[in-house]
Amino acid sequence: MAEQDRYGRSFGGDKLPSAEEVGEKLPEVSGAEQDRYGRWFGGDKLPSLPKTSGAEQDRYEHWFGGDKLPTRADIEKRLPRGSGAEQDRYARWFGGDKVPSVNKVNESLPSGPGAEQDRYGSHFEPAHATKIRFGGTTSTLGLLQHAVLPSFGLHSGLGVIAYGVGRYTDRVEAKDWLWPSGQVANAWWSAIGAPVVHEGLSLSAAWDALSYNQKLVLAGVSAWGLRLFYRISSRTLRRGKDDPRYETAARKQPDFWNKAFFTIFLPEAFVQTLISLPFTLPFRAPVATALASPFPEASPILHGLAIFLFTAGFSLEVLADYQLEAHNRKAGAELNREGVWSIVRHPNYLGDALCHLSFPLLLFSAGQFHPLTLIGPIANYVFLRFIGGDKENEESQEKRYSKENAVKYQQLQQYKQTKNSFWPGLAEVSNKWLWTVAAVGAGSVVLERSLNTFLRS
Repeated sequence: MAEQDRYGRSFGGDKLPSAEEVGEKLPEVSGAEQDRYGRWFGGDKLPSLPKTSGAEQDRYEHWFGGDKLPTRADIEKRLPRGSGAEQDRYARWFGGDKVPSVNKVNESLPSGPGAEQDRYGSHFEPAHATKIRFGGTTSTLGLLQHAVLPSFGLHSGLGVIAYGVGRYTDRVEAKDWLWPSGQVANAWWSAIGAPVVHEGLSLSAAWDALSYNQKLVLAGVSAWGLRLFYRISSRTLRRGKDDPRYETAARKQPDFWNKAFFTIFLPEAFVQTLISLPFTLPFRAPVATALASPFPEASPILHGLAIFLFTAGFSLEVLADYQLEAHNRKAGAELNREGVWSIVRHPNYLGDALCHLSFPLLLFSAGQFHPLTLIGPIANYVFLRFIGGDKENEESQEKRYSKENAVKYQQLQQYKQTKNSFWPGLAEVSNKWLWTVAAVGAGSVVLERSLNTFLRS
């Protein structure tokens, strides 16, 4: 049995409805949801569809004040006139809705590139003394004004003190104490003292700022000065009176001390200024010495030669002092001609000259050589040979020995005939003491290179 027959009563009885009755009950729409549920919108009749595109600006147009969308003019009134960047959106924070002008902004901006060294440049502004040391000494006049004259002023001031002590004690040899100590003090003041006092550096920073070769120069002049100062002071204290070399006819004049400062103390202060140039100029004028150096590249050969000259000369001085003291302790009247005193008559002066020659050579090997530093060893050599060194010493010895010790006087004459005063003769090639000093110098070169390699590793 078909379903329409079985359930025919569901439509009003056993008789099926006619086609017209069924047609009246069928919906006249398409059956889609908007048609089937059209009554939900107010009846069987669907509401009219919107005439717009359905986009959000059309569907929600009433949010802007009614069914009518705002005009372009209305919208432009509400839109910001800036670019939308933060400086435009928050322009009012800077004094109102109006953004500051370009000129005002440019005035507020830094003129530097913005790097930290430019932004904080005022914190790192070099001191006036630093500008002078690195930039004010590159000219000849600047070098004289800021490097040489201050050094002379230091030695002159120390000379005034030594003069006062000498006049008070009536001992001219007070100036001899100043010879090593004044030069060492000048070197340390130039390298460490001036940067700490005038430039505000700490002691460690001033020391770290020195190059390896500058530290070697400073160590070398310190060793030279300490040895000589010990030699002079111990001799003075042991003797108990002024050095016999200064017992001259001029010393007996009543106005001697009135003239002594200008005839003895001040000239020696000038000579010390010249001698100390190799170990003051590289510190007082580092840029000038580097620019004036003819060979900026480091030379290991010249560096080794400088180490050899210094250690050979220093060992010659130390051996001469030790052997002379040992000889003087003997109860004898003979002149000392043994040990290194068999090489030349004044081995201590020769050693002193070699030490001072090594300083500009060491600077030359490191590209820090200024031609003015050559004045140092030249002035030292001239002073030792012709002013206050072997010439003055032997003149004093001849006068004393001729009056006090005929044996020593005779030995001195023989000594002068067989040995050179300052530089060894060719005959000394076979002298064992000459080779001993040379071996000490060569061994020091090897030791220094090994130590330098270890420190750099």
